Amino acid sequence: MNPVPIADAIRSDAVPLSGPDDYAALADAAADARFVLLGEASHGTSEFYTGRAALTKRLVEAHGFRYIAVEGDWPSCMALNRYVKRAPDAPATLEEAMRAFERWPSWMWANEEIAELIEWLRAYNDALPAAEPKVGFYGIDVYSLWESLDEIVAYLERTQSPALEQAKQAMACFESHLRDEQSYAVSAGLYGEDCEDDVVALLARIRKEKHASGSAPNDAEAALSAEVNALVGVNAEGYYRTMVRGDAQSWNLRDRHMVDALDLVATFYGAASKGVVWEHNTHIGDARATDMAREGMVNVGQLTRERYGAENIFAIGFGTYRGTVVAGASWGAPLEIMAVPPGQPGSWEHVLHEAGAFDKYVLLREHPEPYRSAIPHRAIGVVYDPRRERFGNYVPSVIAERYDAFVYYDESQALRPLPAARGTVTAR
Repeated sequence: MNPVPIADAIRSDAVPLSGPDDYAALADAAADARFVLLGEASHGTSEFYTGRAALTKRLVEAHGFRYIAVEGDWPSCMALNRYVKRAPDAPATLEEAMRAFERWPSWMWANEEIAELIEWLRAYNDALPAAEPKVGFYGIDVYSLWESLDEIVAYLERTQSPALEQAKQAMACFESHLRDEQSYAVSAGLYGEDCEDDVVALLARIRKEKHASGSAPNDAEAALSAEVNALVGVNAEGYYRTMVRGDAQSWNLRDRHMVDALDLVATFYGAASKGVVWEHNTHIGDARATDMAREGMVNVGQLTRERYGAENIFAIGFGTYRGTVVAGASWGAPLEIMAVPPGQPGSWEHVLHEAGAFDKYVLLREHPEPYRSAIPHRAIGVVYDPRRERFGNYVPSVIAERYDAFVYYDESQALRPLPAARGTVTAR
């Protein structure tokens, strides 16, 4: 890989970004896709959230996109969904809705950047004609095993469903683990004491009831929620059961779940509907263009292209050269505001900086050839140590095959968590 031709191509192809209006042309370029996948190089960078929000607003307002699906828990995100739609059981305030994000790292969604987008969505929905479907906000991740089972039981109690006893039986199977995923992972993964049959049977029962009854329009979203929560039950059980093996199986199960959950949301809105997906670059950038493929890993970017056709997917990666980021020193640790060091020499981030130290985007689908060489590309997780990033934070990537476009910020700032999500904040 010779970074010089790539830098020259960036100088020719890059479009400067100086404010929210500058994202309009990029959103317009993506608008014909059924799904626009918006990435991020970290879960704790403000510009990644505000940039995705600007693109999302344009896609909703100008191009009729009708739902946002994010790398978050379904039950927690449903609180925001009900809030933006003013549902009868909606939280009274945004602050109340944000309290649903209790799982670490809560700052991913309980932050000022998301709060601004949610208030915008609520106002946008308020202005829609009464008969027009409101824009929704959904979480399609797999982690919420116990919360999703709680939601299923509450739904079945509310609808007086004969499946209630079966749901309670499934919950009883997990009770000895006291809502501790690690406890269940060890018991199921190492000793074979699992609850797989219970949650699989529950999902089948809920789907059978759904298709037999045919939900009334005002109950359709509740039925969707029950089905997705049951799907979470099945796939979260499998995820925690396989995670102790340390191989690709749990990763693949998680990303396949996110695509299946996305498909349920898309089906709910109709075959002609279009949606926006917010996830980390490692999920939305096609795994086949990285070294993930050699390890047998798939992801949302690859799976959606395979399921719906590459022409119906537009994936936009996001990255930064340097700045600050919110992350934890270990899983479950208090959040910290950490320094993001300059991109490593020869990396994608470093070449973007060398091509011009300003914010920009590149339409890779229109000019793919200069970007077909493998190049190291930074990824920062919710657990991060800037002092060690060169040993494991760079993923070899063929950028033009991983993304359809890329948004770059030369210097970025840490996300702004809401007070309830901040805990103890330190800086280093």
